Amino acid sequence: MGIAEEIKQEKFKSEFSKAIINIIYTDAWLSQHHASLFKSNGLTTPQFNILRILRGQHPKPATVNLLIERMLDKSSNASRIVDRLEEKGLVKRVQCSKDRRAVDVFISERGLDLLKKMDVQMAKWEASHNRLTEKEAATLNTLLDKLRS
Repeated sequence: MGIAEEIKQEKFKSEFSKAIINIIYTDAWLSQHHASLFKSNGLTTPQFNILRILRGQHPKPATVNLLIERMLDKSSNASRIVDRLEEKGLVKRVQCSKDRRAVDVFISERGLDLLKKMDVQMAKWEASHNRLTEKEAATLNTLLDKLRS
């Protein structure tokens, strides 16, 4: 179903305006579906994002500042998210050997195991919702990158 039908709006100011509304609507749709998947695994979307970043860094540590730089939602409180992930045993903090004021954050084995399990769930979800060819997905990525540039 197209965006006009989804939100029951016949006219848009312009095709660009329609595209922006479509992006916002689609973001909310994707976020809602992902949030339920994350919730079923005891995570929030920002917690999943932090774990994903830490897995990308693994086995090297990350600082909270690095996490903030790479997070998708820049308004999230990375320190508090790391606290919650540490309480769940999904990450561990170690005092930085080079700077005693800094803390290194590592993903734990438990965190890696959880992401491995979630990778399977995400792949199933993506396969069941994918309506784009690889070429169309590449074009969409190019257009979204162009919009932000």
